Amino acid sequence: MKRSKRYRELLNTYDKREKSSVREAIQRVSNLSSAKFDETVELAVELGIDPRKSDQMVRGSVVLPNGSGQEKKVLVFAEGESQVEAEDAGADWVGGDEFVLKIENGWLECDAIVAIPEMMPKIGKLGKILGPRGLMPTPKNKTVTRDIATAVKEIKMGKVDFKVDRGGNLHLPIGKASFKEDELYENFMEVVKVIWDVKPPSTSGVYLKGITLSTTMGPGIKVDVNQVRNELIQRR
Repeated sequence: MKRSKRYRELLNTYDKREKSSVREAIQRVSNLSSAKFDETVELAVELGIDPRKSDQMVRGSVVLPNGSGQEKKVLVFAEGESQVEAEDAGADWVGGDEFVLKIENGWLECDAIVAIPEMMPKIGKLGKILGPRGLMPTPKNKTVTRDIATAVKEIKMGKVDFKVDRGGNLHLPIGKASFKEDELYENFMEVVKVIWDVKPPSTSGVYLKGITLSTTMGPGIKVDVNQVRNELIQRR
């Protein structure tokens, strides 16, 4: 892959082999952020699992304590009292059949979709459209629920869903380069804690194998995994 001159210059400002503490890594990625927009700080985690085995699938969701820095627009499929709950919770759009039709005709302005269970038969035919975009509501990430208010509020607060890829890696945003160090640190530790908590019982050996922080346009900074494990233990 051909890298830009700016990217290559950033690579020469630090030792790529060095592993940093969490706070050092946060400071470095913030200092390396040089794009003309507020870059997203991204976390990549290498897990010691076999993603080909169904009992070692790692997936879940986490509400970032300080938000993601991105305002998410939420569509809710609901009827009756649930519609009122969704509107009161801050949903951007609430409805039923009319939004099924709009999505079939190409409308996809929402960042997340929540639905009450009774609406799923109508939404099911949208699977081929919503599935590849990660928008299909599912009980696994609590977007098919009767507690519509909580689901909408969590997404608005900065809820992030994650699922391991074929290589056994997770990729999640933890905030913006403009965030304060403490805000990114708290988001980082909450994400890693949740990933640790969903460790499959069938896995053996080292679970957290590698952690890297980067910004949207910047190079990756390796994080000392042993230090992260020790901090997780201290927090329990």
